Amino acid sequence: MTIKPLIILPDPVLRQLSKPIERVDSDLQRLADDMLETMYDAPGIGLAAIQIGVPRRMLVIDISREGEEKQPQVFINPEIVKSSDERSVYEEGCLSIPDYYAEVERPAVVSVKYLDRNGKEQTVEADGLLATCLQHEIDHLNGVLFIDYISRLKREMVIKKFTKAAKSKAL
Repeated sequence: MTIKPLIILPDPVLRQLSKPIERVDSDLQRLADDMLETMYDAPGIGLAAIQIGVPRRMLVIDISREGEEKQPQVFINPEIVKSSDERSVYEEGCLSIPDYYAEVERPAVVSVKYLDRNGKEQTVEADGLLATCLQHEIDHLNGVLFIDYISRLKREMVIKKFTKAAKSKAL
């Protein structure tokens, strides 16, 4: 397994639309393992393939708490098929926008259809942190970032801060 470098805002790659995965094979499973390793190293609870520069519709999640046994989940071609009218608010962060957090309102419950790491079709009904995490990561696959849900002023300030940091690193 390999820890991959994370794509950081303002990199335009984060706004790319990820392409559906045609088949599940050993290369894809290796990518899932690399993504999990990268996510755990960061540390984070979710990672979309685009965040390591791979524009494919795959994400990994592990919302187990510290001290609990790891429960890695792989979602290939995930699609929200149903979402509740009820809303919930979570403070979200993102490995591609390090050290920035904001409250985001999303549907409280979602149903997600996907392929597991063996290519078997699955559906999960998710609420709480899992629902938020799935929506956040699926957004990545569509080129959407959690800062797109905050006010324009705050979003512009965050983008400006990361653009400035990226320029100073390039020097």
